[in-house]
Amino acid sequence: MTGFGLASTDYQNSKFAVEIKSLNSKFLELSLKLPRAFSDKELLLRNTCSKEIERGKVSISVNIERSDDTQKGATINTALLTKYFKQLEEINNSLGANSTNLLQTALNLPEVITYNEEEVGENEWDVLHNTFKLALTNFNQFRIDEGAVLKTDLELRIKNILAFFAEIDQLAPLRVPQVKARLTQFLEETVGKVNYDQNRLEQELIYYIDKLDITEEKTRLKSHCDYFMETLKSKDANGKKLGFISQEIGREINTMGAKANDAHIQQLVVGMKEELEKIKEQLLNVL
Repeated sequence: MTGFGLASTDYQNSKFAVEIKSLNSKFLELSLKLPRAFSDKELLLRNTCSKEIERGKVSISVNIERSDDTQKGATINTALLTKYFKQLEEINNSLGANSTNLLQTALNLPEVITYNEEEVGENEWDVLHNTFKLALTNFNQFRIDEGAVLKTDLELRIKNILAFFAEIDQLAPLRVPQVKARLTQFLEETVGKVNYDQNRLEQELIYYIDKLDITEEKTRLKSHCDYFMETLKSKDANGKKLGFISQEIGREINTMGAKANDAHIQQLVVGMKEELEKIKEQLLNVL
């Protein structure tokens, strides 16, 4: 959800510039900085952003640079300032005070300084609005380009998980004879080769094999990964949906790790978890 868009337009003796930046956020948090002359247009611009930008902590700055001959400044009422200053000076002397900031005090008194309201025409609003829309277009294009990069990276992470999954799928069946061999060796060393019940051993093996079975987890993991890839190709905003799918992928990986009972499989599970964490980090940038 990070993004950046910039646009500027020269019109007569002024330059209109709009900058849009965004960071990750679960919701749309909009901060809009407008010149005072266009403050009445704030609601319109906010409504436009709500339609065009779905999520993100968005900061929009609108600036107008005027040439020197068109600058609107403040006006100081010299006569009123002089009157205030003399009155303050008389009071200061009569009280025997030693104030050195009489001028600053006089400047802060009512109506000494008046600010000239900047007048703008309808044509200037049209220029600013078009500049805003251009910046918004550049902003969305930035997000689209970033999204294409994210899509490629997410596809790679899922493929890496499936590659680890393929290795686990080959190693999983080899655990059964290993478990049988360990149990048989343990019984032979503790009670002797002829002193244990072979049928009971088979029952115990069935129990352990059932506890180690990850067939369901493998099936669900493959299904979740396929669904993730399918959702990733959709043109709709599916960032939250992909987040939910990644949680389901994580559950299956954790269960496989708990049932692994094999050092090599555990290493592959760690690799899958690492790829999944990278996916979760990237999903923060997906709408």
